[in-house]
Amino acid sequence: MEIKSASFVTSMSSYAAPGPALPEIAVAGKSNVGKSSLINNFCRRKALAKTSATPGKTRLINLFLLNEAFYLVDLPGYGFAKVDKQEKLRWGGMMEGYFRETNQLRLTLHLVDIRHEPTQDDVQMNAFLRGSGLPFLVIATKADKISRGARMKNLAPICRALQVQPWQVICYSSETGDGRDQLLEAIEKALAEQAE
Repeated sequence: MEIKSASFVTSMSSYAAPGPALPEIAVAGKSNVGKSSLINNFCRRKALAKTSATPGKTRLINLFLLNEAFYLVDLPGYGFAKVDKQEKLRWGGMMEGYFRETNQLRLTLHLVDIRHEPTQDDVQMNAFLRGSGLPFLVIATKADKISRGARMKNLAPICRALQVQPWQVICYSSETGDGRDQLLEAIEKALAEQAE
């Protein structure tokens, strides 16, 4: 699979199924983990998703249409954003609402920063996906920030906390595009499985 077209569709504060009904790939992760950068790199579009050095830029559910065939759903970041508790609860409610309402979800990309051990929020997100029986894939972002040799060492605590094996994690760099081919393959497989 190659991404031939990518366009922004809409932002929403509560999920409403877009028309036409197409498969969805959700992107979840804590604030500042690099969701927007990954989306831009993955789609090979510089400013498709708005990036910011300030955590908490994504405050709505953003929908992107890829290849006229499936939606990429960018969920609000959770965790460290400098916003009040009410706003954080609202974001949490938005995400829960999305997972409850969608019936087109094929895969959730759960992004974590390869440089840090998963936070309590990351562990909770993982437990939610696992407990709900939702298919997910762990993506370790910012892989270019550490040497290739250090990756396995950094993956160990991530794998322990999120109960996955190292070969089940994609190390991704939005700077170099490292991991993009693996991610394309994983998404293609998830879309094909549901089509059968």
